[in-house]
Amino acid sequence: MYEMFRNCKSLENINFKNSNTSHVVDMKRLFYNCSKLSSLNLSSFDTLSVTSIEAMFYKCSNLETINLSYFNTKNVVTFRLFFILL
Repeated sequence: MYEMFRNCKSLENINFKNSNTSHVVDMKRLFYNCSKLSSLNLSSFDTLSVTSIEAMFYKCSNLETINLSYFNTKNVVTFRLFFILL
């Protein structure tokens, strides 16, 4: 999922309800610069295999609500710039 939605400046919302992320290793810059994104529910994400979430929400300046309730960072080694909203 590396840079999957990077620079999607028109993206306002997205539904991950039926997504299978159990084999995802890299979520680096997943929502990088999604400046209109205001709310995210990532509670369905299986992040046990993820090792990098670097800059995942970097420059998501409109992000007000995020659900990370089941976000497992046990195996993450790279958190750099994870949540900078500039």
